[in-house]
Amino acid sequence: MSVDGKKAASAAADLRARGVDAVALTFVDNSGITRVKGVPVGRLERAATVGVGASPSFDAFLLTDELATGRYAGGPVGDLRLRPDLDRVVPLAAQPGWAWAPVDRFDQLGRPHPQDARAILRREAEAFADRGLPALAGIEVEWTIYLAGAARTGGVPEPVATGPAYGMERVIEQSGYLRDLVRALTEQGVAVEQIHPEYAPGQFEVSTAPEDPLAAADTSVLVRQTVRAVGARHGLRTSFSPAVVAAGVGNGGHAHVSLRRAERADRRPAGAALADGTGPAGLSELGEHLVAGILAHLPGLLAVGAPSVASYLRLKPSRWAGAFACWGVENREAALRLVTGLAAGEQTPGAGLKPSAEQWSQASPHLEIKCFDLTANPYLALAGVLACGRSGIEEGARLPEPVDVDPATLPAAERDRRGIKALPGRLADSVAAFEADPVLRSVFGAELHDTIATVRRAEIEVFAAASADEIVERSLWRH
Repeated sequence: MSVDGKKAASAAADLRARGVDAVALTFVDNSGITRVKGVPVGRLERAATVGVGASPSFDAFLLTDELATGRYAGGPVGDLRLRPDLDRVVPLAAQPGWAWAPVDRFDQLGRPHPQDARAILRREAEAFADRGLPALAGIEVEWTIYLAGAARTGGVPEPVATGPAYGMERVIEQSGYLRDLVRALTEQGVAVEQIHPEYAPGQFEVSTAPEDPLAAADTSVLVRQTVRAVGARHGLRTSFSPAVVAAGVGNGGHAHVSLRRAERADRRPAGAALADGTGPAGLSELGEHLVAGILAHLPGLLAVGAPSVASYLRLKPSRWAGAFACWGVENREAALRLVTGLAAGEQTPGAGLKPSAEQWSQASPHLEIKCFDLTANPYLALAGVLACGRSGIEEGARLPEPVDVDPATLPAAERDRRGIKALPGRLADSVAAFEADPVLRSVFGAELHDTIATVRRAEIEVFAAASADEIVERSLWRH
């Protein structure tokens, strides 16, 4: 028996002992939809060693389940093998009798599928680890809840839990649901850091602990499916769409990234690598290069981080969505927000005294990318971010001055002087930037890069004649 076979047999025995009958094997397609093949627990060993068949046409699926036809994907011919990551197998607390595992996709000869997003993220994360700079990441999950079967008003139902924004009233209204969600996530090994009501009616958010980027993307998938499953058990329907009301605040999926310095043979201590107090707003030289690289490629990154037509109903100025390509310290209107991670009582940059190098080393500074949402394939989004940050490091990229106000409040001439540009306001513009971006072409490879653009253009065509309200209605339950 192979090593994977022995590991799978052990995992299957453990799952049986815990009352599991079937395992959901999931991957996320280029439209951001989590697709699944399920196997009885007795077939887990074969799935791990031989794989489960799946068509490569899923690479060209749209969020509407229509199939685009591109140069490298979309046809009926061919087959792939899905192999579960046995280190991530977990019984699902809100789906008794089921377990879950993310999969890697291979061709029938056992070679990695060139359009497998999970494999690409693993490679990008390993590139940083090989430099002695292991990356950490996390993705915030925001969602809106509705009563299952609720009557529709103006095309979409009214959300439940409509108390004040961030208000305790919503927690009281939905205390059992939120308690069960925390229990389920915790039972599944997810480290919940925060859970709370958000700004819009019926909207909530959960934040989880930072992890290796691949684990963070896996956790994002698991969290979303758990939110949906717990909601169903409470008679609720869940939407992760970036636009639930055409002119309102939608659901974001902010990505957080940071770097650590691994302890080296010269005994330089491990610690935060993004900031050390020496550069702009306390960034380290390395941190400046990384942030500058991401900033320079944001327009193209939106094609994987805000990849739906509905994304651009959310991505508006003065909504904390990060609609301008700029960065700032704790600025929630900047697309890139430097979160200092400094403890209470310590001085933040610009507040008088600068933190010392020791204070920075004890903090957890990281970068929040506010312009992303949950229609993104999390593996693609984080892989793109890491690749652009790595490009910035390799090129020694430099940052403009940080922005400490809402960019929308600045006169246009002042924004021009400071080089602050609005991010693309349409998916078509993001796709054009994506297609022209050599770094993104390099990280995803010719096949996947072309397929992503093909899927985006097809979805643009699907919604070409739709009003904003129609986009909301047709997108609401897809993610």
